[in-house]
Amino acid sequence: MSRLFARGRRTVPARPVPGTALAEAVGLHVRLGQREVLAGIELSARAGEVLALVGPNGAGKSTLLGALAADLPAASGEVRIDGRPVGDWSAPDLALRRSVLPQSAALSFPFPVEDVVRMGRAPWAGTPFAESDEEAVATAMAAAEVTAFAARPFSALSGGERARVALARVLAQRAPLLLLDEPTAALDLRHQELVLRICRERAAAGDAVVVVLHDLGLAAAYADRAAVLHDGRIAADGPPAEVFEDALLSRVYRQPVEVLPHPRTGAPLVVPVRVAEHAADPSPEHAVIPRGMPS
Repeated sequence: MSRLFARGRRTVPARPVPGTALAEAVGLHVRLGQREVLAGIELSARAGEVLALVGPNGAGKSTLLGALAADLPAASGEVRIDGRPVGDWSAPDLALRRSVLPQSAALSFPFPVEDVVRMGRAPWAGTPFAESDEEAVATAMAAAEVTAFAARPFSALSGGERARVALARVLAQRAPLLLLDEPTAALDLRHQELVLRICRERAAAGDAVVVVLHDLGLAAAYADRAAVLHDGRIAADGPPAEVFEDALLSRVYRQPVEVLPHPRTGAPLVVPVRVAEHAADPSPEHAVIPRGMPS
């Protein structure tokens, strides 16, 4: 793999200026088969920020991430990475500029964990940055908390452990644009928080991070911006404190919600409105009789 990337001349990207758009969708339409999944998307991911893509199942979040990664073609409109249309970049040049974490991680061979993480360094073969391979791999494994099982076969790991190894591979790649598709789906509470803290750290270091999330609480706590997708369109785009609004989320998710400020941080808390069974039924057969009282 390293030999493949080492062929040909490539332009190593400079560190991005804060606020620079590292990925842009302009009038983007994407079709999968006969169905239009995305319609007229206008969106940018900027250096120094975490952008969360949220919305119900089937809204187009993963499709949008795939289009931004240049893994899915546009039916019309355009996707740009680092200021150029994605079609103008070769695959090795794209790999220097964006790293992608898919929803699921699978390998056909039982590679050791450390070798899987080292695969993230392949794009840098033949560049001066290849000298940093070992340090980059070790740092990424430590950040994702997978160093302890570096020698274990990837195929022997649990789902959550595989997800963290896949994240470590993305971190080791050290591309300035990180595209993460549901990175917390298989993780416990501690590691969900770990992943989003890593996203914030990468943004603070100047990278652009786009992350698909189902947990609106995580998006509110860690994202600089949230794009709410609904039926293949962006229903709202802005800081979570502005776009996470009762009426909008209730309509998009087809579930009544309340948005309340966190008592300490003020970050939005999205709470489903739950109607307690029988709560409004005063009939005797639903009365609660305290213990010890005659019925």
